[in-house]
Amino acid sequence: MRIYTKRGDDGTTGLLFGGRVPKNAKRIEVNGAVDEAQAALGVARAELARGSELADLLVAIERDLWVLMAEVATAPANRRKLVAGTSLVTPEMVAALEGRIDELNERFEMPTEFVVPGQNRVAALLDVARTVVRRGERLVVTAMADLDTQVGPYLNRLSDLLWTMARWQEGEHLLSRKEPENR
Repeated sequence: MRIYTKRGDDGTTGLLFGGRVPKNAKRIEVNGAVDEAQAALGVARAELARGSELADLLVAIERDLWVLMAEVATAPANRRKLVAGTSLVTPEMVAALEGRIDELNERFEMPTEFVVPGQNRVAALLDVARTVVRRGERLVVTAMADLDTQVGPYLNRLSDLLWTMARWQEGEHLLSRKEPENR
């Protein structure tokens, strides 16, 4: 099998279950951001010990993102062909992210103000992934506004989870405001 098909040379890309759209279509922009976020998560995961709790959590998220991208890459006329949890984001997938956030929040004291990213490499990479997920979330607002979908809520919770995971990995947080020296 060849990796190149040449079908995209005309500036279009194929959709799941058929159809083609321009490569700059709003849905494709969403998937581009999600693909970029997934790659950033892979870079963060590459910094971790295989089988560690965080590495396993990142693999699960990366797999969820394939589900999400399948839904985004499906024309509205073909949504009936999507399978919950396989090619369609479900409310349970969103709830699972909320559960992970709540569980992590119990492990450390969450900062009450903005933090300066970059306390360590893994936390910084998680913050990069978070910002890319946020871009995808912003793009979903226009790309899928007319659909009943969990893609937007999933990306919103994922960015919250990534923020939480970055703070968890930091341990000690560098706050955005400098502490007064006379305290």
